[in-house]
Amino acid sequence: MTQQEEQLQENVSVPIPDQPQAGVVTSDTVAPGGTRPRLSDEQLQQLLALIKGADSVELKVTVPETDQRSAVLALGMDPLEAHIRQVYFFDTTSLSLNQQGVCVLARRVQLKGDDSVVKLRPVVPSDLPADLRKSPNFVVEVDAMPGGFVCSASLKGKLGMTDVKDAVTGRLALRKLFSKEQRAFYTAHAPEGVELEDLAILGPIFVLKLPSSPKGFKRRLVAEVWLYPDGTRILELSTKCKPEEAFQVDAETRAFLSSRGVNLSGEQQTKTRTALDYFSKVLR
Repeated sequence: MTQQEEQLQENVSVPIPDQPQAGVVTSDTVAPGGTRPRLSDEQLQQLLALIKGADSVELKVTVPETDQRSAVLALGMDPLEAHIRQVYFFDTTSLSLNQQGVCVLARRVQLKGDDSVVKLRPVVPSDLPADLRKSPNFVVEVDAMPGGFVCSASLKGKLGMTDVKDAVTGRLALRKLFSKEQRAFYTAHAPEGVELEDLAILGPIFVLKLPSSPKGFKRRLVAEVWLYPDGTRILELSTKCKPEEAFQVDAETRAFLSSRGVNLSGEQQTKTRTALDYFSKVLR
């Protein structure tokens, strides 16, 4: 085992799922004391291959709700500097897209204009079409957090300032939020017979996004607070890096956050899955 592989096993501990999927390892549980099993050799090789084929790596951690205020204070973040967003997801009421690994969303971004995303996960980078990889709108990224990792492919599109609002209020056809390229990507991976116009609107989620450069940390750290209609909230801290930097940046980030007293051992929550579960239950 190389030194790089040993470092990864120390820094990224993930459980072995009952039914492993190519490109993803996840867990909803934490062992007593906040510890998790180390990567198996097979999982380690899988993660290394995914990172090698990705365009970028995003390291994430969600902070338990009881520790969120202290984390923001410890990192010197000013909430008044946050960017305001509204996020809408689109799926069937039974979440058939999500079950097939497809995520369709659109965002309203304060002062920046709207955008849309069609995402597929998990993916194996080497299996993706070469012509799609060449698109400037296409990004392959590995998301890694305590308890799991997943490789996803996202096809993004830029929109006008009011397009999302017009679509969710019925003044604009939903398909108009997505480019021809995005619609083709959707059709290739969505369940057969489920058209964009068939999808329900799941949202919005009110989001505060705060990029910062904390003292003592050489990279940009992004805090996102997702505020759900039932009063719950998720605080996620993240930083992005190049694939070849992933192991070093992971170690540096964990060390920095630990030195500031940020709780890294809490149960990890996924923003998207939490939103989909909430709104699908409301619609049903």
